[in-house]
Amino acid sequence: MERAAQIKKLSEKDKIWDMVVVGGGATGLGVAVDAATRGMSVACLEKTDFAKCTSSRSTKLVHGGVRYLQKGDVMLVLEALRERGRMKANAPHLVKDQAFVISNYRYWDNFLYFCGLTFYDLLSFGFGYGRSKYISAKKVMKYIPTSVEKGLKGGVVYHDGQFDDSRMAINLAQTCVENGGTVVNHASVTGILHDEAGKVAGVKFVDNLSGEEHTLKARSVVNAAGCFVDDIMHMDSPEHRKMVTPSQGVHLVLDMKFLQSDYAIMVPKTSDGRVLFAVPWHDKVVVGTTDIVRPTPEEEPRPLKEEIDFILGTAGLYMNPAPTYKDILSVFAGQRPLAAPKKEGKNTKEISRSHKVITSDNGLVTITGGKWTSYRLMAEDTVDKAIEVCGLPKRKCVTKKFRIHGYRKNPDLTDHMYVYGSDEPKILQLIEKEPALGEKLSEKFGYTLAEVVWAVREEMAITLEDVLARRVRLLFVDAREAIAAAPKAAAIMARELGRDQAWIDEQVKSFTDLAKNYIFEQK
Repeated sequence: MERAAQIKKLSEKDKIWDMVVVGGGATGLGVAVDAATRGMSVACLEKTDFAKCTSSRSTKLVHGGVRYLQKGDVMLVLEALRERGRMKANAPHLVKDQAFVISNYRYWDNFLYFCGLTFYDLLSFGFGYGRSKYISAKKVMKYIPTSVEKGLKGGVVYHDGQFDDSRMAINLAQTCVENGGTVVNHASVTGILHDEAGKVAGVKFVDNLSGEEHTLKARSVVNAAGCFVDDIMHMDSPEHRKMVTPSQGVHLVLDMKFLQSDYAIMVPKTSDGRVLFAVPWHDKVVVGTTDIVRPTPEEEPRPLKEEIDFILGTAGLYMNPAPTYKDILSVFAGQRPLAAPKKEGKNTKEISRSHKVITSDNGLVTITGGKWTSYRLMAEDTVDKAIEVCGLPKRKCVTKKFRIHGYRKNPDLTDHMYVYGSDEPKILQLIEKEPALGEKLSEKFGYTLAEVVWAVREEMAITLEDVLARRVRLLFVDAREAIAAAPKAAAIMARELGRDQAWIDEQVKSFTDLAKNYIFEQK
């Protein structure tokens, strides 16, 4: 995945692309993979880095949506459960089974949740990860030793999937390129082209690294810009009214001592009716999430104190000892693109989570909503709509059983390198050739300089943030350690990219300023 070669492909004069996709998150990359595997010529443009915004800030779950079952939205759950199974089958190096424990402090809840989750299992129709079961209070304490024991009446174990979100995005980008598609990060779409009849006919974009402007002619344009879809729709039609409301979700990352288990905690009903998860991830615990409407979308949303207080307060009801501010290793905020409510004041729990494919009068195809689990189905629906609206050749979707780059069965989950799948041996070869690359970025973690080199050479990492946030997940697992590792990582990147000390200094400063947003210290 060589950026210069990809830019060169986009510079071909007079080429008319079948599809240009705006947005390189889960949805945009999914659409690009779907189109490329159908044999279309497709270009995917991302203004910052792949999965920079919402798609790297999830709860790291591949799930059918237990909370939607509570609301009676059976079709949405059914759809997601099928996609959950396909995601694991297509990317077994990234998606794994995760067992959850619901701790109950009322006997009635044991019955209620066991019945509900047995129905959840039935809906999975052969796409299941494991059977739900009732367990005694004693077993709850065995499975999750840090549970609050006082008043415990038992629990229910159920299964869902767990994954690394931004690693999945990188692998989707690689899959697209391997199937003839073109993907470029740090490329900002600045305008939509229209033909004489006023129909969408391509895009204008700027290469953020060189400052060069490019024009791409296309038979179809797909707007998959997540929380920023309204900006692209406005380029197509200046009269466009706002369609998306950003909903902010915050997650805290804690030390494993707060879980001491391979099992995850699921709290089905918090004080304000949301659900809360505490999930083991890269030897840490991710706890979240919140759900707060924000006025405008942001690339780097800031967590609000009230969100952190809510997560710590709720986690303290189920974890012993209760986590505090000083225990937070990293805190990250993401924003989901939800269809804007018709009435003011509608809360985010009532706004639809299902995805929507919309076509403008000019033929711009926009996809919004949804979640990581259903990214493949969203892509299929979107490409089908583009074929219908833009007169593209009719070809069937093939992604239901299509292996994602890195595909590798039964990875060793005890080694952090498992997320590289079939690429892992190639990274180890780098260390064999140059043993100095085996040096660790941080003494606390297994990440090596070889992974930084691999990210630059093979995964289109351009900035220090690209590497430490989304190729290597150090910023998300321990923000202070990421700041400490920044100079070392920047130096090896500079060697690979042919940059000087001034570039290193600028990157370290820029990354450090950003990483401070992931450290939340109580004033």
